[in-house]
Amino acid sequence: MTKRTIAVNLGRHAVLVAGSLLIIGPFLWMLTTALQTRAENYTNASVLPTSWHWENFIHAWEAAPFGQYYLNSLVMTAGIVGGHLVLDALAAYAFARLRFPLKNAIFLVLLAALIVPTFVTIIPAYSLTASLGWIDTYAGLIAPRLADVFGIILLRQFFSTIPLELEEAARIDGCSRAGTFLRIIVPLSRPAFATLGIFSFLFAWNDFLWPLLVTNSDDLRTIQIGLSAFQGRYGTSWNYLMAGTLTATIPSILVFLVFQRALVRGIAMTGLKD
Repeated sequence: MTKRTIAVNLGRHAVLVAGSLLIIGPFLWMLTTALQTRAENYTNASVLPTSWHWENFIHAWEAAPFGQYYLNSLVMTAGIVGGHLVLDALAAYAFARLRFPLKNAIFLVLLAALIVPTFVTIIPAYSLTASLGWIDTYAGLIAPRLADVFGIILLRQFFSTIPLELEEAARIDGCSRAGTFLRIIVPLSRPAFATLGIFSFLFAWNDFLWPLLVTNSDDLRTIQIGLSAFQGRYGTSWNYLMAGTLTATIPSILVFLVFQRALVRGIAMTGLKD
């Protein structure tokens, strides 16, 4: 190995280490803040706490109904992820394989919908939800977001890469259109489904605006809204707030770590890479 190669590798690793520290830094700051007392949050000149107060996590959990917040977030996230995997897959299969009038025009409209900001549609969506009587209900949290344009396009790109001959062979053997979809397309599209599932989970779990609009009580508030109410109600106790924020971040980190290989493989195989 030449000196130039060694220098290039060292420089590459130095950049990666610096980027990792830049990303991990905020999480370490959250952890150290969560382990300090409230007085130390304002007086401690060091990044590290003078004493480690692990009981702050227990106090933060007991200070607000975080158990109910977690349950609401899990129910909402499960409903949204399930809706995306089922409804987006059906729509994507229609665009990838079926023939129907104005197919390309409708797909172009879907592509155009990606550039429309969420804030433009939030008022009509809220008005429709209110007219259906879904304010402060699980239906209001889940139903308006059961389908996703990004998921349709992602799966459609992947379905298009699957050889059509596999489906034709299954049809010759007597398999129906639905059977072909369930037995051929779905098993071969696991990387794409994993990718969509991860993106949908992160989107739903971290969503703040929509749950804020359609929930009015602690019985339906999600973890993100619960943290906001916790901050205002208890006078910004930063140690408790950071403890609650860390516990709210753990599910997203775990999902990403467990499925990161499937995420990379799914993106690489959907035609979205450079």
